[in-house]
Amino acid sequence: MALFSILILILFIILANACKKTYETLPSDVVINELMPVNSTTVADNYGEYDDWIELFNLSSSTIDLSGYFLSDNHKKPSKWQIPNGTSITGKGYLIIWADGDTTQFGLHANFKLSSEGEEAVLTKPDLTIIDKISFPAQTVELSYSRVPNGTGSFKWKNPTFNKSNDTK
Repeated sequence: MALFSILILILFIILANACKKTYETLPSDVVINELMPVNSTTVADNYGEYDDWIELFNLSSSTIDLSGYFLSDNHKKPSKWQIPNGTSITGKGYLIIWADGDTTQFGLHANFKLSSEGEEAVLTKPDLTIIDKISFPAQTVELSYSRVPNGTGSFKWKNPTFNKSNDTK
């Protein structure tokens, strides 16, 4: 009887782990490349405001349609802001999304802001499959959290390279 109970317990543990949702990212040609949670003087948006921003980078040589993809600052709410239809990113190109919480402005303005206390940025496909998730620590003013080498490396705080390679000094 004890052996039967142990087998049932092992089976339960296996099934529980198999059903547990993981947040590992899937390989993707589009990645979160750089973000800036505190932007006071570095670069202004199309309204002259210095807002938080997230830079996506396309590792491939082909243009990718991002219509219906999502960006969020919380993996538990991955569909926080949907990238508008008709939005694409050129091969080896960059796409800036302003994380300013102001969706009334024209252009790519997400409905959330990034926290200077640290949090995450999450990119998902239209089916909510997470393709990139970055957790960042508390921020130092006027530095960005950037992948080095560009598009593929680990993240570090450095001088912003808005809309260009993070390998630039």
